[in-house]
Parts: sequence; C-alpha cells; structure tokens
Amino acid sequence: MINAPLGVDDYVAAATAPNTRRSYKAAIAHFEVEWGGFLPATADSVARYLVDFAATLAPNTLRQRLAALAQWHTEQGFPDPTKAPLVKKTLKGIQTLHPVQEKRAKPLQIEQLDQLVSWLNDRALIAAAQGRRAMILKVARDKALLLMGFWRGFRSDELGRLRVEHIEVAAGEGMTLFLSHTKTERSHHGRHFKVPALSRLCPVAAYQQWITHAALSEGPVFRRIDRWGRIAEDALHANSFIPLIRDLFSAAGIPNPDDFSSHSLRRGFATWASMKGWDIKMLMEYVGWRDVSSALKYIEGSDPFAQQRIESALSPNSSVSVSDFPQRTSAMPLPKPLQQTVLELRFSLERHHAKVRGKDKARKAIESCCLKRYQMQPLDRHGFYRLHVEHDSADHLDECIDTLFDEMYQIAATHSFFIDASVTNPVTQQVWS
Repeated sequence: MINAPLGVDDYVAAATAPNTRRSYKAAIAHFEVEWGGFLPATADSVARYLVDFAATLAPNTLRQRLAALAQWHTEQGFPDPTKAPLVKKTLKGIQTLHPVQEKRAKPLQIEQLDQLVSWLNDRALIAAAQGRRAMILKVARDKALLLMGFWRGFRSDELGRLRVEHIEVAAGEGMTLFLSHTKTERSHHGRHFKVPALSRLCPVAAYQQWITHAALSEGPVFRRIDRWGRIAEDALHANSFIPLIRDLFSAAGIPNPDDFSSHSLRRGFATWASMKGWDIKMLMEYVGWRDVSSALKYIEGSDPFAQQRIESALSPNSSVSVSDFPQRTSAMPLPKPLQQTVLELRFSLERHHAKVRGKDKARKAIESCCLKRYQMQPLDRHGFYRLHVEHDSADHLDECIDTLFDEMYQIAATHSFFIDASVTNPVTQQVWS
C-alpha cells in the first residue's frame, strides 16, 4: 500500500498538538455552557465569571480561561475584554485572597535509595529461589530505573524515551545514552549523556542485568511486565511512573511514599551532589540546567532550617555579631522577579479497561486539583485549556510543568484512566509532553 504524500496541512497539524486545539474549545464551552456567559463578552461579565469561580479554581486556572477568551475574541475580530483594567484588578485581587502554595517533589535521599536497592536485592533472591520470572524481571527493571534516574537526574519522560539501541556500555567505565530531545534541548538534534560505573548502587550494572534478563536488543528500555512475565513492546506509559515509584517506596518501608514523585530522583541527586561539594556550575552542566536560580531550587541543604548554624552560636556567653550571619556577595544570585507565561494544555483520558466509568469525574478532579491554580480556562469540551504559569526562569517553568504532569498522571491512574497530555507555548511553539 502506497502512502499518500504529505501536504502543508499535514505538517501544520503536526506542529500543533490536537489536545491544544481541543483545550481552547473546552474553555469557551465552560464560559458559555457551564457559567451561562455570552460571546462576545464584556469586561463586566468576564470579571463576574472570575468572581464566581474564585473560591473553587486556582488563580492559574482562571488565567488559562482568560487566555482562551482572549484568543476567541481576537480570532473573531472583537475587542479583547480580558485586557480591561476591571478584569486585571479582579484577577489580582483573587490572587491576593486565594493564594496557592507551590508544590515541589520531595527529594529521594541517598540513604533511602540504598534502602530501596537493598529491598530489591532481597526480592531478587526470593524470586530466583521460587522461580518467579515476572518478579525477577520487575525487580531488575525497577532497580535499573531507580539507579539510572537518580544518578543521571532524569525526568520520567526522559526515562520513558530511552532506547536500547541508543545506549553504549564501556565495561568498567560507564555508558553513554542518547536522547533525541530533552526539556532543555528541543531542536531534535539530540544529546548524549554519560553515566558512570560505580562500586555500589551502580546504574550500569543494573541496566546490563535488566536487558540481559529481558533479552532486549532494541526498543524502549523500560517497559510494562504482566503477571506472567511477558514484556510489552512499548515503553512504560507516562501514567505508570508515579504509581510505580510510590508502590516501591511503600513496599520498601520508605515513610510517606505519597510525598514522592518521579521528579524526586532528580531533586535527590541534586541535593546529594551539592552536599558532596559539587559546585553549581558543575551540577548545572551535568544535569542540564540553564540558570543558577533553577538549580538552587532543586537543592535541599543539609541544614535546611539553619538549626545547626544557629545552635552552634548559642553558647551561654556568646554574643551575636554581624559576622555570625551570612553576607550576600556578588557571587550569590539575587532572586529573579516572577514572570507569567500563557500556555495551552491538551489532555485526553483512556480507560484502563472496558468496564471503567467516570471519565467526567476524573476530568473534573484534574481540573480542580491540578489546573485551577494556573487560572485554567477551558477552551473546548474535550480537554483543551489555557494556563497561566508564573515562574522566574525557563528551568523553573519546566519544573512547574513536570509537577503538573505528575499530578495529572496520579489522578488519572487513581480513576483507572491513562492520560495523554501536552503543553504548548503558542508564542514560541515550544512543546512539553
């Protein structure tokens, strides 16, 4: 069968995610159908719309919906009511009275990683003694996933895109990984990553053990394994990483497993490296951050409350002087002012199996728990939204989107749905997925 040649429309469609187009329609439908508004809208009606959802939707969600309304009016040739001073002041007041605290993933400590690997090693011995192939495979895969994710500071989407044919192992030294694109390199020219062989908690040995057990020579590195030990052809679904990690943490006895996400591996490595004397420049180059302020957000200090530093100065006869407190130097970065970026989110839900129900309930849970703090503006009825994300750098924006994806995947999995999500910057056409 001969494939028809692709035309301009095909390439234009490929440049814009289908979810993005649907999101705009969902936001407009929310304004018209759920709230009962009329288009074209007035500044007064838009302000009242914001007020009616101020207590239930996060400021960022409201910003998203304003962006959808703005686009509709611009495309239809009407004045944009969202730029009116009344609307801007109303939104600012909502942000003041309904602030939302930014959520960050809890870093995985090196001691916890050691505990996890020890538990997995014990499980491997039990599985081998009992001849349980599925357990042997799952233990090998999970061990490789954790160690490669930690020591390379990979995000879950990067782990999901690793392919066997793009990995070269140098015995006793390390391995080289190739990814076609990352959050910081989207030109699809690709980037190579070096992973060292270590005397303990070795990611290289764990990877080799996994692909040997699984007999993999090409295709995705990390895949689903069923109860009979059959390995899927496709990579682990994005929904799978958070539940998988939390289930492992819970089974291994790590306290409060729900505080962790797939981003915990990246934050954990950054914290460990900082405590071991890596300077910021070295850490940024290794992980791939583009500015200092973003890197610092990932690092949890060994004395986060400054308790040790203060207690050491509180001797009975000690006197406090200016020298007891750290002084800002020119080398220390000043906090950057927050900027706001309007993004377009598209997501769709797919049932785990035919008997699953409650898609609308799952969608509303995602809107309420994940999207409302970004001033969500549904642009259609099919999972298309406009979001307003505040950040101080490009890396901080990446982290906000990663956290958003993690939370969306968790809620979808709780309701027995898979989720396919992408975020687009309509100005620069940058895509996160």
